[in-house]
Order: sequence, then C-alpha cells, then structure tokens
Amino acid sequence: MNTLTVRQAVLSDLNVLFPLFDDYRQFYGKASDPTAACSFLLDRFNHGESVLFIAEKESIAVGFAQLYPCFSSVSLARTFILNDLFVDARYRRQGVAKRLLDAAAEYAAALAAIRLTLSTAVVNTEARSLYQAAGWVRDEQFYVYHLPIPAT
Repeated sequence: MNTLTVRQAVLSDLNVLFPLFDDYRQFYGKASDPTAACSFLLDRFNHGESVLFIAEKESIAVGFAQLYPCFSSVSLARTFILNDLFVDARYRRQGVAKRLLDAAAEYAAALAAIRLTLSTAVVNTEARSLYQAAGWVRDEQFYVYHLPIPAT
C-alpha cells in the first residue's frame, strides 16, 4: 500500500523536517546549511510563529508546507501566508503538493481566515500551474515591493 498522509507537524517531527527545509532553501539557490535550517524551524516551533504541515509516504517525510499567521486591517480578519511549500523531487507529480495545499486551506478555514497568500518564483512554472489548477488566483491589483534591511 502506498499511503500518503498529511498532518500538522509537531516539534518531534523536527529531525525529519529540517533536511526537507534545507533542500527547499537549496532549490531557491541558497547554500546548504542543515544546522541553520534546524535552528530556524526550532525557533518557529518554540515561539509559535508558524504552522507546519508534513506529508509522509510509508512513514517517510516527503514534503512540507509552512504557514505564517497574518491579519488584514482593511478586512478586520485573519489571513495566512503560505511561505514555504516543498516536495522531495522523488515524490513530485504524485499529488503531495496538492494535499499540502488542501491541508493549509482546511486549517485556515477552521480558523475563519479570509485568505491564504503565496508567492513563487516567476520561473517556477510547475508550481504556478499547480496553484492555478488548485483554484489559486494570481493577484492583478497589487504590486509587491521589498525593502532590504542592511545587516548591522
């Protein structure tokens, strides 16, 4: 049986999550740093700053999604940023990412959030196709700007 499960991650999942998180960062061009990846996720758990979902096939961690809570002042409502979504390359095109997206949406709905927001690299056409097929709508009203803060 080839069972896929997706559930909210807990602190005891850290040791199987951080290698996936390190792979995710490498996908976006960052150097591998397993220690920093582990520390970053541990801080999120310890401070309750994000919600992580883990996908497992036959008890092997194959993907994750990470949500950050946010709020809309205009709408006076909760929102979430789906900041990270990653599936190990060996398990792509098997419905893992879609299941992680569904779990994030179910979680947000259970907390009466009005929306999930994500961004992805323009060149990540596979992810963009998945998001559109899953009902996500590309923003046509707003531009996104970033202000880099110099390290001190």
